Amino acid sequence: MPKVDVVDLENKVVGSVDLADEVFAAEVNEALLYEAVRHFQAERRRGTHKTKERGSVSGSGKKLWRQKGTGRARMGSIRSPLWRHGGTVHGPQPRDYSYHLPRKMLLGALRSALSVKLKDGQLLVVKSFDLASHKTKEFRRVLDRLGAPKTVLVVNNGENENLERSSRNLPDVTLLTSREVHPYHLLEHEGVILSEPTAQKLSEALR
Repeated sequence: MPKVDVVDLENKVVGSVDLADEVFAAEVNEALLYEAVRHFQAERRRGTHKTKERGSVSGSGKKLWRQKGTGRARMGSIRSPLWRHGGTVHGPQPRDYSYHLPRKMLLGALRSALSVKLKDGQLLVVKSFDLASHKTKEFRRVLDRLGAPKTVLVVNNGENENLERSSRNLPDVTLLTSREVHPYHLLEHEGVILSEPTAQKLSEALR
């Protein structure tokens, strides 16, 4: 069972927390991580791309010249794909890229992602996010004291107005609850900071 130090916002060790082996020391399944990331990106695709087919472009449908006797190739419409400004053949059309990913696969990928972060030393547990101010500058100083990398995922449960307001203007910091965390978020950020209650909840919920 992994034992992780718990620090305060001054980066001083104030205790430790035991995390479940099944969640934070699981065997890393790269195939599950790939499928989870692919699924997340597919869900975000808008699918609004569209090219105009011959029925959508402007132009008359009149036959340009008679079928025989002119010496030219037969042609039925100026909107033919063979012509400039004609329609597109088999071009992309609006579609929904989302698909269903089994919940067991998603949870397995989440365990793998958390295990990777802990193994690589990119996971930090803090006692709580009791910030004295909602100022972005103050939270930036807290992150610097904690030795946070450039991109950080902060996971905290419950309402914390100071944390929400101070973190939202930092472009490389993402604040989520444990229910919103996806393997994509964990892999996208260089560092992960969990509050102690959140770490315990993930340890229990993902077993």
